[in-house]
Amino acid sequence: MDAGNHQKIIGYFIEEAKEHLDTIEQGLLDLRSVVTDPERVNEMFRAAHSVKGGAAMLGFVSLQKTAHKLEDSFKVLKENDISVDQKLETLFLRGYDALKDLLDKLQSPFGLQPEEAEKTVQAAEPCFVELENYLSQLMSGSGESSTTASTPSLTPQQAQPQLPPHFAPQVKSYLKQMLQLFKQQETSQTRQGLQKHCKELFGLDAGNTTWQELVKISNKAIANPQNSYQTLAPVVIKELKQASDQLQQNQSCVLTPSPTLQQLISKTSPAATNVAGKGLKQITLTVEPKAAAKTIVQAFEHKQLRQLIKLLAQAARTQ
Repeated sequence: MDAGNHQKIIGYFIEEAKEHLDTIEQGLLDLRSVVTDPERVNEMFRAAHSVKGGAAMLGFVSLQKTAHKLEDSFKVLKENDISVDQKLETLFLRGYDALKDLLDKLQSPFGLQPEEAEKTVQAAEPCFVELENYLSQLMSGSGESSTTASTPSLTPQQAQPQLPPHFAPQVKSYLKQMLQLFKQQETSQTRQGLQKHCKELFGLDAGNTTWQELVKISNKAIANPQNSYQTLAPVVIKELKQASDQLQQNQSCVLTPSPTLQQLISKTSPAATNVAGKGLKQITLTVEPKAAAKTIVQAFEHKQLRQLIKLLAQAARTQ
């Protein structure tokens, strides 16, 4: 097979895999409901199975192994009556993040480099081991969800403050709408739509300052034009979802934004500076191609990179 056809096949695989990852992500964000619907669990299982098969055919061993581990975990959900809790959701999302990270690297200008792929797989391995062990605990009835039943009841004086009515379903609804916006083209309108949903999330629990602070940080990250939707979506959606789950389990808990989310507030393009009086950006490139390429990848968003590649291809043909 010639190189051109091989690249086309990889492109088809990437597009199909992205759809499968969307299926998995949406299922994990609503996992407590999904586990009660065998068809939706089977959808996630089939999605992971399809990514595994495609990756194996193309020789992407890291993607194959990671998808296989998720597939095995979804099989446990298919075949057993599992009570989902926050810990299980978090472990599944970490596994999903590893698979998405590998796919993101595959579609980057440099492709999926073996060393980076191996690092991602090794970093995710403890998570998958913990996920497998915790699923076993839940099947045997010794997980977190089973221990809560023996917790003594609190007196009215000890009881935690109540969340506003419909807090959980409203958060879930807004996050789903945000996820759909993240999948659209990056425009001022869609970014404003995302910020509008942040304002709505901010007002859901006016009495919880840590929730409101987390939403404010998420809103600032979205407002930063240097952050692409591809970067924002997995961080913002996951952190708000996990925060909502934490509040439902412990309504007086303190929510702490991750360092990744905090970095997105002040993120700027590396080696980029304003051109005086024009509001534009300029970067300094070395003459060594690989180093120059790395600088460009860091300085431009995904859409800009695609445009740049086309322009460079056109320029090369005229030389």
